[in-house]
Amino acid sequence: MSLENTEEHAIRHWWRTSIIDMKPGQIEFRGHPIQDLIGNVGFAQMIWLMTRGDLPSKAEADLFECALVAGVDHGPQAPSIAAARMAATCGVGLNNVMATGVNMLGDVHGGAGEQCAELYLDIAERMDAGVNLNDATRDGIAHWRETYGKIVSGFGHRFHKPVDPRAPRLMAMVREAASTGTVDGMFADIGEAVQAEIGRQRGIEIAMNIDGATAVIFCELGFPPPLSRGLFCLSRSVGVLSHGWEQMQQGGRNKGPMPPRFLPLYEDKT
Repeated sequence: MSLENTEEHAIRHWWRTSIIDMKPGQIEFRGHPIQDLIGNVGFAQMIWLMTRGDLPSKAEADLFECALVAGVDHGPQAPSIAAARMAATCGVGLNNVMATGVNMLGDVHGGAGEQCAELYLDIAERMDAGVNLNDATRDGIAHWRETYGKIVSGFGHRFHKPVDPRAPRLMAMVREAASTGTVDGMFADIGEAVQAEIGRQRGIEIAMNIDGATAVIFCELGFPPPLSRGLFCLSRSVGVLSHGWEQMQQGGRNKGPMPPRFLPLYEDKT
């Protein structure tokens, strides 16, 4: 009987993977023995290896790490961080605290990077079809708004006005990487064109935010949009962990979203 017709074959193919080859005394990730990776590969490189299947160059890894560093935290006013801190006062363990915070990262809070990357790729496809950058940008934004609404993910910020301090630095790092040939720079051009076009339509300049800038980096490095969201969630989990742990050290019991002396406004609908 061939292996293909055995129960062993069926069982082993149930969870088939090209990520890890593990057996007693052996652990290999994408063909790299773990003992060779430890001490020789940084965490950002390891994330790349696990998600992409190969190891990045040092310059690619450095740019990738910039995006991961930029998104780690945005303070207790961010829903993911606030939820983690509240959970930390409810008697659950640190793993539950982290799960609570990460589970707050949805389409609106956490998903903007993925959505922005989709817009960038749409514009890039229009350019590949022969449309110039400005027209492709205008048409891409119009299509976005027809599909998702007025707000274009990755631009403007409810808190940081007029500038998100993270975005200019990230874009400068992209331009530096483009100057050395690490990346092409096309998505940096697209991101800046989107920023300019939204400002033109509004009649006032608008800032690129963290999501717009990290989406540029992830697109330049070849990550698909869903991974843009996943990588942001991975980055933000560092802040979730940090704030959750800090709150556990500070103590507190059953802390809600506002101090007890402030009560929600009751609206009588009768």
